[in-house]
Amino acid sequence: MAQGGAGRRAVLGAAVLAAGGGALGLGAGPAAAAGAAGGAQPSGAQAYGDGGGYRELPYPTVIGHRGASGYRPEHTLGSYQLALDLGADVIEQDLVPTRDGHLVCRHENEIGGTTDVADHPAFASRRTTKSVDGVSVTGWFTEDFTLAELKTLRAKERIPAVRQRNTLYDGRWQVPTFEEVLRWADREGKRRGKRVWLHVETKHPSYFRALGLGLEEPLAKLLRRYGRDRRDSALFLQSFEPSSIQRLAELVSAPRVVLLGAANTRPWDFELAKDPRTVADLVKPEGLKWIAGYAQAIGPTLDLIVPRDAAGKLGTPTTLVRDAHARGLILHPYTARNENAFLPADFRKGTDPNAYGDSFGAFRAYFALGIDGIFSDNADTALLAAEDFRPGRRPR
Repeated sequence: MAQGGAGRRAVLGAAVLAAGGGALGLGAGPAAAAGAAGGAQPSGAQAYGDGGGYRELPYPTVIGHRGASGYRPEHTLGSYQLALDLGADVIEQDLVPTRDGHLVCRHENEIGGTTDVADHPAFASRRTTKSVDGVSVTGWFTEDFTLAELKTLRAKERIPAVRQRNTLYDGRWQVPTFEEVLRWADREGKRRGKRVWLHVETKHPSYFRALGLGLEEPLAKLLRRYGRDRRDSALFLQSFEPSSIQRLAELVSAPRVVLLGAANTRPWDFELAKDPRTVADLVKPEGLKWIAGYAQAIGPTLDLIVPRDAAGKLGTPTTLVRDAHARGLILHPYTARNENAFLPADFRKGTDPNAYGDSFGAFRAYFALGIDGIFSDNADTALLAAEDFRPGRRPR
């Protein structure tokens, strides 16, 4: 979920373009408010009532972050399958392109940390340094490989020092294409008798567009081919760059989510356009009104909902949940994890940063504020915590 070179930069939250086309010169377009195919969007948390589209999802919704990345190497079919088996309501994919234009599922286009590419002598010369969204990154990049070449690689655990047990599964799965994921989701949906929901992020869209590898058009083509382009499709589209969401709004009517990073950052397309607004501006009521012009949801970092103090403990909640709901937006914040290193200090146990803390306590604190869903590396934990808030606890 975090945007930036090699996933190390917690950045570039998303935003909305100014009225009348905004600083990036992109209007909301005919699909902006309700989708080209249909009617007014439901507002706020009420969107989770009975009915089609995202209204059918349980509330609060559990989103498997990169699948079940707490237990399997992220963005593999094994990770997606386990997240679904554990009960996740929605499964997340991050998309980057290959040199020949195929969309594949990786958190970043730099794949040295998530595949065994370094073990392939034939690809040694492709190790290079690039500037990705203003960050210098050294490694191997998907845009320098054809799909056939990528398919010779195997996925591995991204943070083995934290999740040593996940390394058991290193080498078990290939890098999946998004089309393979769509086929998997359709198969699982038929087998289970209910739709499999996906949460799909365009990664570094301005960077790739500058390379002639725009993400939105091939993504929209696949969504139309697999019947996931409509307002009631079992799929969310998300991006840290508002221009990507606006382009998608022109192409398909599936629900759209604007991702929001740290308060003092700007989306990369804002950087390129010299737009001075930061995420702090975009979470104000006027900024949320702009976002609601072409998106149905926001995906803020949890710190935008409850900031942490200097000691890492939860502070006073902001008004973001209330303000977003008032403008018809639902909230899917990120990311909940079980390990002490990722938890607020209030909920850590012991001194081992890789040990599990009181993640149920953290979930309770966030769910009590009325968020509509949450990204989690540990779907089973999140689901158990969410069940305590599902009966009759829907905020209005």
